[in-house]
Amino acid sequence: MSAFKRKRGRQTQADRKAKKAKIVADGGEAPVDADQEKNNEITIPAPVSSGRWKNKERVLIFSSRGINFRTRHLMQDLRTLMPHAKADTKMDRKDKLFVVNEVCEIKNCNKCLFFEAKKKQDLYMWIANSPHGPSAKFLVQNIHTLAELKMTGNCLKGSRPLLSFDPKFDTEPHFALLKELFTQTFSTPRYHPKSQPFVDHVFTFSIADNRIWFRNYQIMEEDAALVEVGPRFVLNLIKIFQGSFGGPTLFENQGFMSPNMHRRQIRLAAAARMREKQMVKEMQKMKKTEVKEDVTKDVTADVFLTPADETHVHIQMDAPDPKVAKKNKHKAFKRQRMARR
Repeated sequence: MSAFKRKRGRQTQADRKAKKAKIVADGGEAPVDADQEKNNEITIPAPVSSGRWKNKERVLIFSSRGINFRTRHLMQDLRTLMPHAKADTKMDRKDKLFVVNEVCEIKNCNKCLFFEAKKKQDLYMWIANSPHGPSAKFLVQNIHTLAELKMTGNCLKGSRPLLSFDPKFDTEPHFALLKELFTQTFSTPRYHPKSQPFVDHVFTFSIADNRIWFRNYQIMEEDAALVEVGPRFVLNLIKIFQGSFGGPTLFENQGFMSPNMHRRQIRLAAAARMREKQMVKEMQKMKKTEVKEDVTKDVTADVFLTPADETHVHIQMDAPDPKVAKKNKHKAFKRQRMARR
């Protein structure tokens, strides 16, 4: 049976008919009888993905200048996992963020993932619905790319993912808004030309420590177990705006601390420890230079004294008598030994 190419889009009535393949039972030449030929034919059903591409969601993924290699690899991983994503050149730092809406319009994209780098060490991510909004700004932390993790999981390039959200997304209004924004951005449209009609991995968005944790897992065919593929990163929400890259503030995270303030507190804590050590050294020097007091009376001298009656002390005024030196101390014993002989 010769291979045939499936065409996307609306099919005609003739194309919707099932194709037939002829299989010879004996392995020789094809039989001449029509009845025997009908019995050897096998009917192949029409393709499953015979619908139309209606959801025209396109996501523009690019960044500003000044990003490091880890951010560049993260953007490449997201473009690989999202077949409906587009790329663009880096934006200049001097340009305002409203220019991103014009870039999205030129690229014919209605969603945007913009990575903004500051001080070559802090990474912020904007996720926006261009050009009318809303948009959200995050601080990206704990980035691990596909090449860095080297997980055992794997998934087909271009396959459509499942989106799994934490139940906490339905408890707060701002989390519900982010859930809808993530759904429209990360979900691959059905019947997209660059997508595959398979579902073999899942994107999970979990909330822990007031942050959103992103993970990508492979769905195993045997027992539907999950094996992590990557990449992984953590999003710390800063603000949600009504417009695209600006406008009235809908939500502001009061518990957010900027990286500059965090580094400042670390430096102040280190400086306080150094000052404390210096004060201890100065106190030790002052103690060494102080004049030592002479202790005339030992306060522990009378610890072992017990109360008793006073006794008169006899003082001997005369010299003692001299001892008489004994001569021939062992003489008697010597005479006895001589007598025994």
